[in-house]
Amino acid sequence: MKLRVLLGLLVVGVVVAGWWGRPAAVPAQDKKEPAGPFAKETIDLGICVTDIDKSAAFYKAIGFTELPGFGVPADFATEVGLTDKKPLAIRVFALGKGDAATKIKLMQVEGATPKLSENATIHSQTGFRYLTVYVADMNAAMTALEKAGVKPLGKAPHALPKGFPEGVFLTVFKDPDGNLIEFVGPKK
Repeated sequence: MKLRVLLGLLVVGVVVAGWWGRPAAVPAQDKKEPAGPFAKETIDLGICVTDIDKSAAFYKAIGFTELPGFGVPADFATEVGLTDKKPLAIRVFALGKGDAATKIKLMQVEGATPKLSENATIHSQTGFRYLTVYVADMNAAMTALEKAGVKPLGKAPHALPKGFPEGVFLTVFKDPDGNLIEFVGPKK
């Protein structure tokens, strides 16, 4: 039950953190009406980590770009159900450019000792299980992982099975806190 509450708070945190970090106003000529019920077609993902600097270095090494971060005051974070009287200092990393870029928001909460998730496999527990990052060149991605000292979990890169697009490969690895990440793309 605690895990479900924490996951629920994480989702709320992702939503609030996404809006908290946005500019106050967008010039009228830049505004577009959403095609559906959502203001954006991409989502941002908040990740609580045990060592913010180590995680930041890892996500930069695999190709994310650090953007300006932001803080959430303790009183606000408490009132909306994100923390128990603790402020948030959030570092933002993007995959791509512009408002539609995928963003992850890393945070290490001072004075908190979070439990690590069970991430032996994707079916070890429920909840958000992995990130998929589509790469243009798996060979280049593997070189970047090697330079960062990141080792794949299994045989990698591994061609996708019959019935999936030919010439596309998969590599699965973990971030410093054990979160699963997969790279998917062709070899060039």
